[in-house]
Amino acid sequence: MTDLNSPQLYFNRELSWLEFNTRVLAQAQDENLPPLERLKFLAIYGTNLDEFYMIRVAGLKSLYAARVQETGADKLTPKEQLAEIREYLHREQKVVEECYRDILVMLEMHGVSIKSHKALSSEQKEIVKAIFFEQIYPVIIPIAVDSKHPFPHLNNLSFGLALTLVDNAKNIKHGLIRIPRILPRFIQVEHIFIPIESVVKNYIKDLFPGFRVIASTPFRVTRNADIAIEEEEADDFLEILEEGLRARNKGSLVRLELMDDADEDLVNFLNLHIKLKYNDIYQYVGVPLNMGCFWQVVGDKALSHLILPTFTPKTLPPLNHEDIFVAMKKQDILLYHPFDSFDPVVKFIKQAAKDPDTIAIRMTLYRAGPKSPIIKSLIEAVRDGKQVTVLVELKARFDEENNLVWAKSLEDAGAHVVYGIPGLKVHAKIAQVIRREGKKFQSYLHLATGNYNPSTAKIYTDMSYFTTKVLLNDDATRFFHFLTGFSTHTELEALYMSPAMIKPKLLEMIKSESTHGKDGHIILKSNSLVDPHIIKALYKASNEGTQIDLIIRGICCLKPQVEGVSENIKVHSIIGKYLEHPRIYYFKHDKIGCYISSADLMPRNLVRRVELMTPILEKNLARRAEQILLLQLKDNQLRWELGSDGRYIKVPSGSKKINSHKVLENYVTKLYDKTRKETPDYVAKLATRLLKDS
Repeated sequence: MTDLNSPQLYFNRELSWLEFNTRVLAQAQDENLPPLERLKFLAIYGTNLDEFYMIRVAGLKSLYAARVQETGADKLTPKEQLAEIREYLHREQKVVEECYRDILVMLEMHGVSIKSHKALSSEQKEIVKAIFFEQIYPVIIPIAVDSKHPFPHLNNLSFGLALTLVDNAKNIKHGLIRIPRILPRFIQVEHIFIPIESVVKNYIKDLFPGFRVIASTPFRVTRNADIAIEEEEADDFLEILEEGLRARNKGSLVRLELMDDADEDLVNFLNLHIKLKYNDIYQYVGVPLNMGCFWQVVGDKALSHLILPTFTPKTLPPLNHEDIFVAMKKQDILLYHPFDSFDPVVKFIKQAAKDPDTIAIRMTLYRAGPKSPIIKSLIEAVRDGKQVTVLVELKARFDEENNLVWAKSLEDAGAHVVYGIPGLKVHAKIAQVIRREGKKFQSYLHLATGNYNPSTAKIYTDMSYFTTKVLLNDDATRFFHFLTGFSTHTELEALYMSPAMIKPKLLEMIKSESTHGKDGHIILKSNSLVDPHIIKALYKASNEGTQIDLIIRGICCLKPQVEGVSENIKVHSIIGKYLEHPRIYYFKHDKIGCYISSADLMPRNLVRRVELMTPILEKNLARRAEQILLLQLKDNQLRWELGSDGRYIKVPSGSKKINSHKVLENYVTKLYDKTRKETPDYVAKLATRLLKDS
C-alpha cells in the first residue's frame, strides 16, 4: 500500500506558487491579446513577485536563520527551497525580458512607446526639462555617502539611483538619489512614457554641482514586510498594529534589483551596505525596475483601445426593479460577480442604512478598499440611530493602513467596532440586516466568497448569496455573538465555521462521496490547495474510483495522475481576464450538493482563521453554481492542466473555442437584453440554465 505521507506525493507550495506566476506571465506572452492587456499581466506578474519576496522568501530566510529543517509535506528544507526559488527566477528573467521587448514592438505599432530620455527628440527633451525642474527637482533627494554621511535607511520597495562621482580634485565619491513614490514612475509626453530614472540621470550634474558622473545605476530594494504582532501582550491593538506598520519598513533586506549594465564597483558599493547573497541580486536587461509600474501605462484612458473591452456588469431580475428586501423575501438569490453586478451588495447596505425600519446592521470587513461606499453607508446608519456592529480585520496583509482608517472612522461615528480575534484572522464574508416588520423582527443575510470591495468586484470572480432563511440567519446571529463576545467556540446549525467545523465537514463529504466509487464526483474550486489532510483524503477517494476535478487558480501541493494514488484526479487552473477568486465545493451525492466559502484549502484558512462555508440550500441555485464549475472544466482557452511532474500545460483549443469568461459575459448580456422583452420570472428561470442556453 502506498504511503500517503511520502514527500514524493506532494509539490512544494513555494515552487507551485512560482508555477502560478509563470501562468500569469504566459498571459503577457499571448500575442492574441492587445498590447496593453499583455502589459497589464506583466504588471500583475511583477506585483505578485514583490509580495512573494516580501513574505514567502523573507519567511524562508527567517526559518533558515533559525535552523528549521522541514516546512511542509514535501520535506524540502528552507535552504533547498531558497536555492530552487533563486534558480527558477533567474531562469525566468530571460523570458520576462523577451516578453517585454515583444510588447514594446507591438506598442510601437500603435504609436505608443516606452523609451529612455536619451532616445527623445530635442523638442521632447525640452518638454521633459520643464517637467523636471518644475515637478521633480524640488522633490527628489541627493544623498552623499561618506564618513560624515552614513548610508541611509532604505524603506521597503525604495527606488532610486546609485552613483559614483568624481570632483575637480579627482576625489571619488559615492552617492544616492532617492526617487519618492509620490512621483510618477514614467514622465509622459503624448504617448511616450519615459522612465523617471533616465530623466533624473540626465540632470545629476544639477543635483551634485561640481561633480562628474563616472557610473550610475537604478536600484530597488525589497524588505521582509511580514508583521509580527504579539496580540496577547497588546493592551491597545490599534497602537501595536501601527507600530508593526512602521516596523515593516525596517524589516531585513531580502532582494536587490538592478539593471544589467550596472557598474561592478557600484554593485559592490551597494551590497557592502545592503549585505545580500549575490543570488538575491536580480539584474534586468532593458526592463524598468518595478514592473508593477506598468499600471500607469495600462491605466491611460486615451489608450483604452489597446486593452480588452471593459464589460459592464449587469443587474438582472429580480434585483433590477424590486426593492431588495422584497426580492429577498420572495426567494434566495445567488450572484456571480463580476458578470452579475456588485451593485446589489452595495445597495443592500445602503438601503438598510436609510431604511427607517432597520434596527441593526452587522458585517465583517477584510479588504474594503480606500473609497468604500459601504463604510460610508454604515457611518450614515450610525448617525441615524441604528445599531451598527462591524468587525474590521486589521491584520489583512497590505490593507492594514486602510483598515485602520476605516476602523477609526466607524468608531468615531459611534459604531461598535471589533478589531479581530486574538490569534486568528477573521476572513469570513458576511453581512446581516435586521428590520422591524410589523410586530416582528426580520433578518436578511448576505454571505460571500469575496470582499466587500466594489473596485475589486469588477475584476475578481466571486459569489454572493442573499437569503432570509431562518436557519441561516439564526446561525449568523450566533456567529456575530461569537465575534463580539468572549466565547472561544460556538455551535452553528447550517453554516460551517473554521477553525472547528469546515475542515471536518469537507473531510466527511470527501469520504462519503468516495463510497460511491466510479459514480462519485467531487469538484473543488479554490485559490489554493495545500492542506495535507484534505490532499490525503482526495488520494483515498481517487483510489476508490471517484472522479475528482480540482479547479485551483494558484498553489496546488497535490500531485495528480500518479499511478495507484491519484489516477482519477485532474487539476485545472483558469487564468484570464478576471482573477478567479470564489471557493465552490461540489459533491455529487451530498444532500446539499454545493457549498460556497471564504476559505481556501490551506491550513491557515482551515485551522488558523475564522471562515464560513455556506450550503446553497435552493436546488436551482446549487445547480447554477454546478453549471459554472462544469463550464470552467470545458474551457479550452483559459484552462491549464497540471501534470504529475509539476508543470502546467495549456489545454489545446477544440473545434469550438470555449472561453468561460466570454461565455459568461455574453450569457448575462443576453439575459439582460431579454429583460426588456420577457417577464422577470421568465428571465430568472433562464438564469439557472447556463450551459444549455450558452
